[in-house]
Amino acid sequence: MSLMVDIRKLSFINEMAKVGTNGVADNMSKLTGEDAKMEVTKTNFIDIQDIKTQMDAGKRVGVRVRLMEPPHGHILILFPEASARKITALMLSDMVDDMSEVSGEMARSAVEELGNMMASGFIDGWADVLGRTIDIATPQLVYAPAGEIVERTAGLGGEDLALFFDSNLTVPSYDIDAEIYAFPNLEEFVEMVNGIEARPQ
Repeated sequence: MSLMVDIRKLSFINEMAKVGTNGVADNMSKLTGEDAKMEVTKTNFIDIQDIKTQMDAGKRVGVRVRLMEPPHGHILILFPEASARKITALMLSDMVDDMSEVSGEMARSAVEELGNMMASGFIDGWADVLGRTIDIATPQLVYAPAGEIVERTAGLGGEDLALFFDSNLTVPSYDIDAEIYAFPNLEEFVEMVNGIEARPQ
């Protein structure tokens, strides 16, 4: 099967990024009571071999989610450690007065919960564009240098390319950097994108 995406359908990949991140922002707005926005600053197919060379050596914390239905594969939601600390403050602000008392386990749980919410919002957005449901497995918490996480996740599906969305999540009281990587089964993904009917403008 060809992995060529119909050039007329490339806008749908951008649309999938947009609706996915809108789903994230909607979930964040409900959580915080503030008007959250998520902007995708870059959408790109990236060669797995090049990922390590393009990433800083800093560790990331986040979640890996397996898609149980087409286009299968995995979604990664990763946060730099500075953003993870902001997430902990955001998620635990109603329960904890002194953030210095928060245990590592509580902090990881907060990041895992937010990552799960973001992944669900993102995947729901994809499902809407594709006109189908996409069930997911229980998200896994990940914590390691970014390149290692991405390389390991790519290896699970045996793909050479990943779909990378560089995003910035803004809640008025917080500025959180997030990286979203999608590792769909490329044959299924291309077939689904090419099968989307062109919509009237």
